[in-house]
Order: sequence, then structure tokens, then C-alpha cells
Amino acid sequence: MSHIHAGRDLFLREMRQLGVDVSRETRDQLEALVNILVRWQKAINLVGNTTMEGIWTRHVLDSAQLKLLIPERAKTLTDLGSGAGFPGLVVAALRPDLDVTLIEADARKAAFLGEAGRHMDLEKQPKIIVGRIESVAPAKADVVTARALAPLTKLLKWAHPHRTDTAICLFHKGKDWQAELREAMKDWDIPGKPFNSVTDLDAVILRIGQYTAR
Repeated sequence: MSHIHAGRDLFLREMRQLGVDVSRETRDQLEALVNILVRWQKAINLVGNTTMEGIWTRHVLDSAQLKLLIPERAKTLTDLGSGAGFPGLVVAALRPDLDVTLIEADARKAAFLGEAGRHMDLEKQPKIIVGRIESVAPAKADVVTARALAPLTKLLKWAHPHRTDTAICLFHKGKDWQAELREAMKDWDIPGKPFNSVTDLDAVILRIGQYTAR
């Protein structure tokens, strides 16, 4: 586990460079998330096994960078296809004022999310909804997130009912993000801005405002 602790220290340094102070309490919560993920990963495949070695950078930091893009006034956040809790559980630790909802169709992953939230001893436990994104009741959140879930066109369709009138979407996107954006703009008017990812030179976080169907 020593390599995982080394990863934590790198994460904390990177966050300081971003101008984000991670409190001891938040650090402990994120460490609890990593520890329980390491245990559960042996039984169910929550993240790619090859990414476990660099979990603090590949998953925790990648999720934590969203803190810089979430409006201070936001009160609610819904994470689509939460899986192992990235970015939903990480954001819940970094922004304890938010009411966080995690939507996950896989019952075993949803069970992990509930257990992890309790293990982290979060100030506000996230609401976990087990079901398909397009089938569950609209969450109506100020911020909608998704990471490594689906092409942008599909994400926008899924996120549409889960937004408030002033919501933003924050979507992690890989090296093909420009092609995805061009494809999505055939169906949607998208007021969006890419922010370079701090964990991958080819990746971005797409911050999308109020989009509408064409």
C-alpha cells in the first residue's frame, strides 16, 4: 500500500498547485474511498485493474479538478453513471455543502457507492439511485457530471431532464472530444468551453451551459 500513499502525497501537491487547499478531514475521506475501493476491486471490477497503481492521479485527481469549475452558488449535483464514485464521491468530499445524487444502473456498483459513502463518513451522504439514467425520475440538479460514460450526443440527451434551468454540465472527455463535439452539434446548440485536464494532455473537461435541441 506504500505506493498508494505516495500517490496521495502527489495528489495533495497537485491540488496545492491548482490553488485548492485539501483539509485533513477531506484527505481522510478520500483516503477512506481509496482504501475501500482497493478492497472491493478484488471482488468486482470497479475500475480498470491497470489504473489501480495510479489511482490517486488517474481517478481521484482527475475527479477533484472539477472543484475549480463548480459554481460556488451550486446547491445540487447529479453524477450520471457513477460507477466507482468518480467524480461523484470525490466531489462530495471536496464540496460538503452540495446535495449529491449518484445514478448507477449496476446494483453491485450502487452497493459499493453506498458502502463507500458511509466509510468516508461524509457530512452529507449522497442519494443513490439504482436505475438507468434515461428511466429514473429527473434529478433537477444545478450541476450534472459524467466521466468515461458515453459519447457526448448521448450524454446530452441523458443529462437533459436532470438539469435545472440554470444548470451546467461538466463532462470528462478524452482525445476525441473535438470530433464528439462536432457530432453533438448536429443535434444540439451547445454553449460550451473546454478546460484542459490536469491529468491528461489530450483530455478536457467540457463545461456546457444551457443547451437546446436543434
